[in-house]
Amino acid sequence: MTSGFIQVEPQRTIAFGRGAVDESLNLLGEGFTLLATERAAAAAPSVTARAGTIVIVPAGLVEEVAAELRPLPAGRRIVALGGGRVVDVAKALAAADGPSDLVAIPTTLSGAEMTGMHRHLVGVAPDTPHVRPTLVINDPALSASQYPSDLAASSANAVGHAVTAVLSERSNAIASAVGAEALQRLADGWSGLEPDRDSLALGALLAGWAVDRSGLGLHHAMAQTAVRTASLSHAQANAALLPSTVAAFRRRRPEDLDRLDSLLGLQLESLAVDLAKRAGTSGLGSIGTDGAVRATAVEAVLRRGEIGRVSPAPDGAELDEIYLSASP
Repeated sequence: MTSGFIQVEPQRTIAFGRGAVDESLNLLGEGFTLLATERAAAAAPSVTARAGTIVIVPAGLVEEVAAELRPLPAGRRIVALGGGRVVDVAKALAAADGPSDLVAIPTTLSGAEMTGMHRHLVGVAPDTPHVRPTLVINDPALSASQYPSDLAASSANAVGHAVTAVLSERSNAIASAVGAEALQRLADGWSGLEPDRDSLALGALLAGWAVDRSGLGLHHAMAQTAVRTASLSHAQANAALLPSTVAAFRRRRPEDLDRLDSLLGLQLESLAVDLAKRAGTSGLGSIGTDGAVRATAVEAVLRRGEIGRVSPAPDGAELDEIYLSASP
């Protein structure tokens, strides 16, 4: 079992490990506004019992859902209990209403709790500062609690974060090293008959920490665009695309990918394919079957500067081929 820890950073405290939620109730406090899904709220009764207000976050795009939920009760700590969408909604609300005391308790491997990346809600100026949680409580009993197929898809998202942190030209030596460690933890987490949920939880946390320094890249630009263009699940889009985007990275940085293969003891593409199979992904929906939809997605990806962070930036033809290769 992975050892737990508390890490205190200048503007954030991270509590990780089995039992971290119940052991951190003194840090959490009482009377806060809790944003959660029904599943997440039921999974963490010690958290819900301390909430002053509970807001169930509906399905939908982050910026639209956040606008619907605004305003939250003033002057209260915000606690986000859920996956990446719930955490991002909380970050968008905190950013819109000024500095807020924001806590994140993840229930997936999204890594959203570790980053300042999120969309602003409708009507908020684009140059408004983004928000990171000031307290992160990552308990593998929650963050790695999904069914194996969903856990595999969420792992693909985390692998995408880690690979980007290793390879991005915006990264640095520390973020690259942490990204490589995250990849090893994520690969180890799927090396047995059953997932090692503690290893996966720590790998995803490290991947989120690292990609927060490097910024997103080609993989997530394509995955996020696929979600919005074809109304796909975020985790499933990541799982479907990962084998093809890793192949695109290898074309650009073969020596770096060889080093990662040596570290992991297997080809990174093999891990990506394994996660896609475990996730049971069926491809990218209409992006794979409708040329017009795919063209719209490609045009949107070409407008995103992140795609050039592992140079050279792909052209439209390569993006189209990556989308097609990810769609059986």
